[in-house]
Amino acid sequence: MSRWEPNASGRLLEAAMALFRERGYAETTVVDIAARAGLTERTFFRHFTDKREVLFGGAEILQATLVEALAVAPLPPMAAVATAVHAIAALQQTRPNFEAFARRRHALIHAHPELHERELSKLAGLVAVTATALRRRKVDDLTATLAAEAGIGAFKVAFDRWIGDPKHGSYDGHLSATLASLAGLFASGGGARGGRAGKQARASSGKLPGRRPR
Repeated sequence: MSRWEPNASGRLLEAAMALFRERGYAETTVVDIAARAGLTERTFFRHFTDKREVLFGGAEILQATLVEALAVAPLPPMAAVATAVHAIAALQQTRPNFEAFARRRHALIHAHPELHERELSKLAGLVAVTATALRRRKVDDLTATLAAEAGIGAFKVAFDRWIGDPKHGSYDGHLSATLASLAGLFASGGGARGGRAGKQARASSGKLPGRRPR
């Protein structure tokens, strides 16, 4: 008979992180993780599909938080995405001992290519739900896609800069600074497309090869 195990997913996560660090990712099995957590293999698979997913639990909650925030955040699109990104950062920080956990997890993921690949896949999922949520707000497809890619990209950059900050600046501070830099980039016209070079590029884009302009 199966039985309820209090905080089973948290115990499995801690066990997996410890074993990945001690033995390496490839040498650790689901059976090892369950045994270290004092749980059964069956209990493991009630919570996670495989050993990689232990480090990515809660992705659905992040996606739901993004969608909820984007449904009500004021437009324009990039402003709405910035609000939503702050919402998921705030959710992340509700985890007890978040900073220590985030640093340990980040080190593990970047030490193992298979985990890093899964991390990028999860970020792509955040981009997809962000773009879809913007389209529901009647934002055109191109703008929704660009805003989603840029916003989630800024989220990743801010997180990586926070992890690597030798001065231990705040996560929120890095996120705000990164989003502000992104907003400044958009406001400036993105550089080359803005001034004289941008005018030349737009003029040449209307010419077809082999035809003289009339």
